[in-house]
Amino acid sequence: MPAKIPPLVPAPTKGRGTAWALPHRFSSELKEDYDDGWGTLQQQVLQQPLAPATQVVDEQVRSILSGNDSPDVGFDLSINPYRGCEHGCIYCFARPTHSYLNLSPGIDFETRIVAKVNAAQRLREAFAKPSYRPKMLNLGSVTDAYQPAERRLRITRGVIEVLHEAQHAFSIITKASLVERDLDLIAPMAARRLAAVYVSLTTLDPALARVMEPRAAAPHRRLQTIRRLSDAGVPVGVSVSPVIPFLNEPELEQVLAAAQASGASRAFSIVLRLPWEVSPLFQQWLEQHFPERAPRIMARLRDLRGGRDNDPRFGTRMHGEGVWARLLRQRFERACVRLGLNRERIELDLGAFRPPAAQAGQASLF
Repeated sequence: MPAKIPPLVPAPTKGRGTAWALPHRFSSELKEDYDDGWGTLQQQVLQQPLAPATQVVDEQVRSILSGNDSPDVGFDLSINPYRGCEHGCIYCFARPTHSYLNLSPGIDFETRIVAKVNAAQRLREAFAKPSYRPKMLNLGSVTDAYQPAERRLRITRGVIEVLHEAQHAFSIITKASLVERDLDLIAPMAARRLAAVYVSLTTLDPALARVMEPRAAAPHRRLQTIRRLSDAGVPVGVSVSPVIPFLNEPELEQVLAAAQASGASRAFSIVLRLPWEVSPLFQQWLEQHFPERAPRIMARLRDLRGGRDNDPRFGTRMHGEGVWARLLRQRFERACVRLGLNRERIELDLGAFRPPAAQAGQASLF
């Protein structure tokens, strides 16, 4: 009797969230694997593939500010210096954005990075327009502005230099310790209520972090970043997101306590979202790394989402609904009260804004 061929899914690849080049939802081509009788399909599955190298492509963008009309987030404008993210977090809700580039939300999202190399120039131009009015601005809402490529390209640094010159308030959310590099700009702005940083910390378990967020900073290093930002006078919050039932959810209180002990003063938490292609990617990852827990995790997630993998509705998409959502929210809020988190709001000053000077050769545009 021939050996049973396992499901044709790529083997886990060290240093990557997924090895699956999942076709995106707009793809006009479908590929079907064919068994030629020589065991080639089984061989493809069992082989350990080499981690593909990261490719960074430069892009000259027409604009850099994106508006937000969602009531679920606390900012009106966002800046994302990159498309895609090398951190490779398997759960990332932004993975489907690579579909618009005709790229896979799977492995392409974390290996084919688009760098918006003229981001600072476009921001300066936007701020210089007479019609511009300052609004709450976030840096890194659908990418990590401090992912590995930033160390060399310094696009985020250039953006913050413009924000600093214009005295425009902003917040950052990141998993990367590279944010410490820009403390010379961030700390003086924080002293004038113009900057705040949120560090995303999903788990204290380095083994879980390594497979779930393979190229992000280790948990202990993120705690050091919280401490260094706090010691520099920067208001720091922690994002314990996403919360995944039976995976990192049991650590919720411990993560909050560790962040508070390191200097965080605020916290928020979001239940795992599985929009579009993120759902099959995450479920495949669960079967590879936590097969014994996968059915329970998905069942609980669907309980939180009204029986579906994802709920895109404003008002419920961040926290879910039902008894389990209420219990999670109660745990989070009680832990915050006990730890003294969220006692005071981080109020940023939008009134300090002043239009930046036009660059040489640009004055005639405005």
